[in-house]
Amino acid sequence: MTALSLSVLDLVPVRTGQTSAQAVAASLALAQKADALGYRRYWFAEHHNMPAVASTAPPVLIAAAAMRTSRIRVGSGGVMLPNHAPLIVAEQFAALEALAPGRIDLGIGRAPGSDPVITQLLRASGTAGDVERFPSHVQDIGLMLQPDGATVQFTSGGEYSVHATPAASEAPTIWLLGSSDYSAQLAAAHGLPYVFANHFSGAGLERALDLYRSGYRPSEQHPEPRTFLTANAVAAPTRDEAEARALPQLRTMVRLRRGLPLTPLETVEQAQAGVAAADAAADPTTLAAAGTGWFIGTGAEVRTELEAFAARHGVDEIMISPVAGAFATESLETSIGRQQTLELLAS
Repeated sequence: MTALSLSVLDLVPVRTGQTSAQAVAASLALAQKADALGYRRYWFAEHHNMPAVASTAPPVLIAAAAMRTSRIRVGSGGVMLPNHAPLIVAEQFAALEALAPGRIDLGIGRAPGSDPVITQLLRASGTAGDVERFPSHVQDIGLMLQPDGATVQFTSGGEYSVHATPAASEAPTIWLLGSSDYSAQLAAAHGLPYVFANHFSGAGLERALDLYRSGYRPSEQHPEPRTFLTANAVAAPTRDEAEARALPQLRTMVRLRRGLPLTPLETVEQAQAGVAAADAAADPTTLAAAGTGWFIGTGAEVRTELEAFAARHGVDEIMISPVAGAFATESLETSIGRQQTLELLAS
């Protein structure tokens, strides 16, 4: 197997006392760090109405990161397509490709990225129809980004040719994201690269990869199946520090799963105090379950575990979501723990 490449997935975390502007600035600084350290890609997620996450508009963040980096590929991980009109997505990413030629990835997902109320507000045409048309919308975006464009069929029987403008010199690479059999089979049927969202849930990983690889239909752009995995990771000089920095995000996951009120990410000290007080997000069993499949430890430990994980599943790239929290004394303008994770894993 070839050497393992590492990439970054960023949800633009917001910690206690941090403004959205500070959170975005910290993430853009992290993108520059990833660029300098040799990471392959830097993707922004799409989530809505979550106090601890500022990544609501991937194209905007991609443009900002592209202008601050020179080598690394930048993209979405992903655009939740049922929330958007396919033409808008195609035009946004054509514009991004014009800004950073040859460096843009378009990761597309089917999940809402939020709760049912926000989902309804995002989807003007109704939730059911948008989800049901997901496969054809993915195909339409791919065609609109090509020189010949896409042909739209009207109910009256007429046809109309649609091109994404500005016309990019080359189309962004489209990746299908998911954590289910459905997403794996859809990517295989359309001859698209596939990313299994292991950072969200590792359940069904092996089956999804097998379905994707065994059912893959070669396409002109991708004659062979291409896939990589995501993973939550925290690396620090010591295991104790890594475990401490993982605690704020772990407690947020517990709150999410239990339906508890969500808040900006706690500092490490706040998270430790909550555990000591045995509050609603402090149950050891639930915390351990939330961290299942996470990679936490020293740089050497996490790197070794990631390499073994990649080899076990036959991939040559892992996209880490660096979920290291911050101590109260650390600057609000940077993400010391997340930068440290990237530095230790790259060394």
